[in-house]
Amino acid sequence: MKHFYQLSKLEAELRRLGKPYFEFLRIPVMSAGLYVLSAGRPDSQSPHRQDEMYFVVRGRARMRVGEEEQPVLAGSVIFVEAGVEHQFRDIEQDLEVLVFFAPAES
Repeated sequence: MKHFYQLSKLEAELRRLGKPYFEFLRIPVMSAGLYVLSAGRPDSQSPHRQDEMYFVVRGRARMRVGEEEQPVLAGSVIFVEAGVEHQFRDIEQDLEVLVFFAPAES
């Protein structure tokens, strides 16, 4: 089991895979990943069956969770309950987000 992670190495692996999401941790009670969205691109995610926490590492956008919408930027923390509609919108600067699911995303 790996206990320590470097953001730069996670970013490199995500680039190598060529995907917007890279899961770097999975245990039964939680999973974690790095999610990157380019400026001007849509966020196509749909509700998840798990509770979810986002930590914005860099970038600028708006985030809608249910009926609530707010601007988000580096340092923002967002909680989304399981089953709730949510998505990043109006992505002004490339967005890099750490994502945590509890229990692990299925």
